[in-house]
Amino acid sequence: MSQGTELGRFLRARRGLIRPRDVGLPAGTGIRRTPGLRREELATLAGVSVDYYTRLERGRETRPSPAVIAALGRALRLSPEALHRLHELAALAAGQAPPPPSDPGGSRAVRASVRALLESLRPHPACVVGRANDLLAANRPGLRLFPGITDWPPERRNLTRYMFLHPMGRRLYRDWEEMAGHSVAHLRAMAGADPDRPELAQLVGELVVGSPEFARLWERYEVRLRGGGQKHFHHPEVGSMCLSFEVMEIFRTDGQRLVTYQASPGTPDHDAMVLLDMASPAESAPAEEAGR
Repeated sequence: MSQGTELGRFLRARRGLIRPRDVGLPAGTGIRRTPGLRREELATLAGVSVDYYTRLERGRETRPSPAVIAALGRALRLSPEALHRLHELAALAAGQAPPPPSDPGGSRAVRASVRALLESLRPHPACVVGRANDLLAANRPGLRLFPGITDWPPERRNLTRYMFLHPMGRRLYRDWEEMAGHSVAHLRAMAGADPDRPELAQLVGELVVGSPEFARLWERYEVRLRGGGQKHFHHPEVGSMCLSFEVMEIFRTDGQRLVTYQASPGTPDHDAMVLLDMASPAESAPAEEAGR
């Protein structure tokens, strides 16, 4: 497989998301094979020849200059995260592969101090996820926030897998389609310039086969990092609630992130959140056991 293959996939996917009228071009005549821009249209917008762009998209040109990548990013109207991803893929196509991770399998070990922090955040739900969204540790409300996830053994507990493959995953989120799109775009961003990491490749392969919705969203190649926002839940035990969340990277780890959820005191959302923390030990595992 050509080193430029992944770069070409990215360009084709993003080209298909841009309609001519979005960039001030006439729709033209004739039937389009895809709803997005044609190669010649994108090449014109980026100021490169059609032949050069075609070779780039097909993986035959593997050393695009930074100026060309910047021009393509502008033409494709990429977000900062997606533009960063484009630069990563261009470097990969040129043979500038990133250094291998210190732990090729992705570390699942969560430091004792981080587990203690999870417990100190109660009654706020909190968890630690890995680069591929594996659920590595959680406090009691954080684990109960995802009903049924403990049906799976710890090594299969992954929030993206849960969203697409667990029976409760679709029912938990009020706006599932939007949340699913965010989740896949975030997974694309976390893949970085190393999409063949074993844990990521295995997860993506499973989800592409098991979920047509995931396969469709993955092919769109949208890239978006989420550092916070709001999520609306339809929880089977505590009812509807809207929780704010924050995502923070944990220093000196291979992509581990701390995710916390909050609600304003005195609100029904806060009351529902507190109820998640009222499980007996038999009903919900503490942070020390959630990710093992």
